Amino acid sequence: MSETTGTHRQTVYPLVSYADPVKAIAWLERAFGFVPHQISKDDDGRIVHIEMRAGTDIFMISEAPPGGAGLYVAVDDPDAHHDRAAAAGAEITAGLADKPYGSRDYAARDLEGNDWYFGTYRP
Repeated sequence: MSETTGTHRQTVYPLVSYADPVKAIAWLERAFGFVPHQISKDDDGRIVHIEMRAGTDIFMISEAPPGGAGLYVAVDDPDAHHDRAAAAGAEITAGLADKPYGSRDYAARDLEGNDWYFGTYRP
C-alpha cells in the first residue's frame, strides 16, 4: 500500500506458463473466476502478453511449455538491476529489451534454476 494514497501498488507478479494460453484464459475464467485484464497482440495478431485479474491483483501468462512458473518483479531502473544481477552471477536468459506492451524487461535464472523477470511494467 502506498502510504500517501492508500492505493494498492503491486510489485511482484506471478507468471504461469501454458502451451496454449488462449485455451488457458478461457479455462481459468470458467474454473477459477479469474478475469482477463489485458491481452496484447503483435502486428500479426499473435498474443504476446496476457494479464489476468485475481481479486485486486494481477498475474501474467506466458506461452511456454507448461509446468514452469516464475515471478515478474516491477523495478524502476531495469538497466541497473540487470547489471547488478549479472555481477552477482545470475544467468541472464533474456537481455534487456523494450517490449511492445510498454516495458523495458530482462529475464534471469537464479542459482537454483528459478526463472525471474524484471521490468518497468506495472499493470
